Amino acid sequence: MLPDVKLNLRALERKDLPFVHELDNERQTMSFWFREPYKSLDELTDLYDKHIHDDNERRFVVDVDKQFSGIIELVNINFIHRSAEIQIIIKADFQGLGLAKIAMSKGMNYAFNILNMHKLYLYVDAENHKALHIYKKLGFIQEGVLRQHFFVEGKYHDSIIMGIFSDEIKKIS
Repeated sequence: MLPDVKLNLRALERKDLPFVHELDNERQTMSFWFREPYKSLDELTDLYDKHIHDDNERRFVVDVDKQFSGIIELVNINFIHRSAEIQIIIKADFQGLGLAKIAMSKGMNYAFNILNMHKLYLYVDAENHKALHIYKKLGFIQEGVLRQHFFVEGKYHDSIIMGIFSDEIKKIS
């Protein structure tokens, strides 16, 4: 991470949709989210309008020096069981700077200290070694493997499910 870079999370807004649209149309990026790429901007806008007031989701922009650098999401928020799934995408231009670890840490902090979640979980492609390394450094523990769970790039991929409890969160330096 560059020492003079300022990373903030802020709520996703309608003005950010063209940037999200860019990410959604990157085939390689979407393969790591196990989602079909090539979503239209109109479709994305409709989804935004449908979900903007959904209490079971929180979407944030990873903002680096006032530049859209990625998104982080808390989805499937369950306030009874106090659990949520966390997801992140960092734009290719900003990868390799340590931003994912910092952004994830901020997202985890929000989930645990603002939303009072007890557990966060995520799914990661078993072949995404960079992401696995980051998640392990943040304290996520592998809970299981979903064998041949997602079909991406013409083949089935195993997905690792990882989780962390609020009392397991580590300080990120």
